[in-house]
Amino acid sequence: MSISILARVSFCIFFFCMYLYKYIDKSNKLTRIKMELPKIEKKVFEIKEKNKKLQYEISCFESPNNLMKLVRSCEFSHLKHPLVKDVLKLEKGIALKNKTLSNFLNE
Repeated sequence: MSISILARVSFCIFFFCMYLYKYIDKSNKLTRIKMELPKIEKKVFEIKEKNKKLQYEISCFESPNNLMKLVRSCEFSHLKHPLVKDVLKLEKGIALKNKTLSNFLNE
């Protein structure tokens, strides 16, 4: 009788230890994730700041004053405005119609 009680108790202790091990393992994973979170937040903040900087540089580059300076430079002196006959104007919402582009051009 004492052997069956000892077996039952050892069986219960074994499953309790397995449950405790799983709980500690999940807790450790959660702690690792919590430790990595500030690093990821820092990277996201740096990316957002870099994005703002790049958007500012784009807006400065596309400013009319800068574009006029580029037109006057020798690198872009070969560029000219297109002729009116070379400009293709599409009516608003043409992409939503069922006509193909070749049908549109033939009209």
